[in-house]
Amino acid sequence: MAVETAFVPAAQLKKIGLTVPHIHYQLSPDELTEQTLHRKEGVLSSSGALCVLTGAFTGRSPKDRFFVADAVTRNSINWSDFNIAIDEKYFLQLREKLTRHLNSQKDVWVRDCYACADEKYSFPIRVINENPWSNLFVHNMFIRPTEAELETFRPGWHILQAPSFKANPATDGTRQENFAIISFTHKTVLIGGTGYTGEIKKGIFSILNYLLPRNKQVLSMHCSANVGRQGDVAVFFGLSGTGKTTLSTDPERELIGDDEHGWTDTGVFNFEGGCYAKCIDLNEEKEPEIFHAVKPGALVENVTFFEGTNEIDFSSKKITENTRVSYPLDFISNAAHPSIGGTPKNIFFLTCDAYGVLPPVSLLTPGQAMYQFLSGYTAKVAGTEEGVTEPKVTFSTCFGAPFLPLHPSVYAEMLGKKLKEHNVNVWMINTGWIGGAYGIGSRIKLSYTRAMICAILNGNLKKATFEKHPVFGMMMPCTCPGVPQEILNPRNTWPDKNEYDKQANMLAGLFIKNFEKYAPKVSEEILNAAPAVV
Repeated sequence: MAVETAFVPAAQLKKIGLTVPHIHYQLSPDELTEQTLHRKEGVLSSSGALCVLTGAFTGRSPKDRFFVADAVTRNSINWSDFNIAIDEKYFLQLREKLTRHLNSQKDVWVRDCYACADEKYSFPIRVINENPWSNLFVHNMFIRPTEAELETFRPGWHILQAPSFKANPATDGTRQENFAIISFTHKTVLIGGTGYTGEIKKGIFSILNYLLPRNKQVLSMHCSANVGRQGDVAVFFGLSGTGKTTLSTDPERELIGDDEHGWTDTGVFNFEGGCYAKCIDLNEEKEPEIFHAVKPGALVENVTFFEGTNEIDFSSKKITENTRVSYPLDFISNAAHPSIGGTPKNIFFLTCDAYGVLPPVSLLTPGQAMYQFLSGYTAKVAGTEEGVTEPKVTFSTCFGAPFLPLHPSVYAEMLGKKLKEHNVNVWMINTGWIGGAYGIGSRIKLSYTRAMICAILNGNLKKATFEKHPVFGMMMPCTCPGVPQEILNPRNTWPDKNEYDKQANMLAGLFIKNFEKYAPKVSEEILNAAPAVV
């Protein structure tokens, strides 16, 4: 049911030019789901979750995300292939066009919410959406204010999102018709031409990655986090597909969050109020908590169904491999409330090594930890066509380069300082291949990876005997409860040891080449942590 403008902060909306006749404000998930179904923009799955298609874009479009270059940002943003500048005149022009477009609609959906679970850093946001299911995503992913908080709510930032509005690249300064533009001066994010909801989430993450380190001395991190019964916090860094959400969602530990966190002098806190999990090949046995979160109130993107049913076929890549589900944190039975924890005791760097070189688990020195953090390595399969077996290297500094507006050294120096101050253990976990590269070897079993992490968290692995990897230098345990001994040293799993040595040296060379851009600005300790080609 439409909520009349009189029931929302109409004067505030008018100040940003919004004069739509019907404004749906702060609707419940049930209402948003019902409206989406009525508008024929989605269908219900057999489990009751709302399923939608996001259109031409089923993932982020990094080359179409811009920061306004002005007096605030010109000398502070690390301009790069990810941090792309746009002139303020184009931002103002598109804001006017986008607002006019929203005002031409019969309805818009408005939601007030927060980022940052630690109230000291609470970040109020107002989001204006063109459709109800995008507003459901916002409800799921950000922190939901109480009724009392809404009475005095004042947004610090606005997000205007309209998938059906398209820019004119010839006159609007964009690369394509789709865009996401962030202005720190105007405290506004404009999103148009794409229905992929992740642009909303990562827009706020990018803003926090700029503001918190600069203004609050808080390390912002692309990571998941959980906490044990003894209050021991674990943090999981990793690029998409390496297992951040899966491995942090542990029935024996409380989930702090699955993707974005800040680290203060006293501990870590979640930026978000929900999870945005990949659901390709999701099944109840391997990921029960996430599987059971696909229920009424959840929003599932770009999946298909088994023929003649509304049962989701999680194995299908017909639309995209990047199928996603968003849901509030409290859909996870053991989520931490509030989403805050103490200082991390263990940090995990997750990588999916498709070359079959890196050990399944290894302990890093502080220097190696900084080297790997700046490298941000994972490897993906180059294509999904049958017969394509060549892996593709990805180096994404700080395990989140597309979302980091400041120079990588800012985040790396903050992390290095915290690691030493708190004597944090840093481990590398390879969730990729052993016994050979992709197409020859096999993927490390999830049950083995869980057993390794469990042995670390309960302190058992620290008691093991370790051996040094001859090329990468990290220390590999010789035994681990619940894990076959022969897989702990990856060289042992290859039938042809000489081929392994060649592959390890090849990958080491890629690391060294990639790190050349950081070498002039890092310490000898970090430089000495580079792999050694033998």
